[in-house]
Amino acid sequence: MINQIYRLVSPRQFEITYERETLSSDRIIVRPTHLSICAADQRYYTGTRGKEAMSKKLPMSLIHEGIGKIVYDPENKFKTGDLVVMIPNTPTEKDDIIAENYLRSSKFRSSGFDGFMQDYVFLDRDRVVLLGDKINPYVAAFLELVTISVHAITRFEKRAHSRRNVFGVWGDGNLGYITALLLKTIYKDSKVYVFGKTEYKLDHFSFVDDTFQIDNIPADLRVDHVFECVGGKGSQYAINQSIDYINPEGSISILGVSEYLVEINTRMILEKGIVVIGSSRSGRDDFVKTVNLLQTYPVLEDYLETLIGSTNVVRSIQDILNVFEKDLTRSWGKTILEWKI
Repeated sequence: MINQIYRLVSPRQFEITYERETLSSDRIIVRPTHLSICAADQRYYTGTRGKEAMSKKLPMSLIHEGIGKIVYDPENKFKTGDLVVMIPNTPTEKDDIIAENYLRSSKFRSSGFDGFMQDYVFLDRDRVVLLGDKINPYVAAFLELVTISVHAITRFEKRAHSRRNVFGVWGDGNLGYITALLLKTIYKDSKVYVFGKTEYKLDHFSFVDDTFQIDNIPADLRVDHVFECVGGKGSQYAINQSIDYINPEGSISILGVSEYLVEINTRMILEKGIVVIGSSRSGRDDFVKTVNLLQTYPVLEDYLETLIGSTNVVRSIQDILNVFEKDLTRSWGKTILEWKI
């Protein structure tokens, strides 16, 4: 079977390539329907990922957030047309201690391994989770981003102490929004405070107990645990500020990705006995948990719809270019592609 793959070959340049795929009994075929652009995709698209990484990883198909419909299942466990969320993390081994998304041998789509910008995606059976027909496909398109927060909260549950009266979320972007929403849903009796820079973004956090501009935080405010969702160079300031406001022996979960080394106040981490929890990407268990959460708490979908920044029909490479350029001007929410190419 010949498959068309839409690969980035250099900054702002895509080309169609053709790959011969062999049907096998252990892989299913999915036709992508809705995709979502991530900041990591943009770093490749604009060439800001760095010359070494670009030369090592391109040409490569972008996008690791997406859903699609089953086209072929050799075991007929999925029906043709079933809507599924695709899991970008692709492990090649199993470890009893280390999760699949932390194994150095695992491959991740749109990061040195072709992403979902293809006519058809060939996936191992455990790399999809059934969605059903009740979830808004535009929300489901960025479900992978939601799983990152779910994964971080799962790690927090295992490592943090049990006093959870007040959570602090640093970051007023998409990840901060999702993390705060999940915390307020899962720990409904706890307070959730969000700390950010941009007033109109903070206005979207109507479900939390309070929001604060980072340059106007009450001196006596304290939180039990922190989730840092800023990333970039700003993560340095977010982490250090959260250290000032966290109670002793609290935990700081770091979710924000930075391309640069950041300096943090290790002296106060030691003095307060703070637990720092690193968290990256997600695995199959997190996708299953996320789908179950949406089914258990339908209101989550209503709030997540706020993150739909724009929807765009894609039928050509020029459409792909237009959408990526449009996404660069986006200040809030996710850019969704209706994949009809």
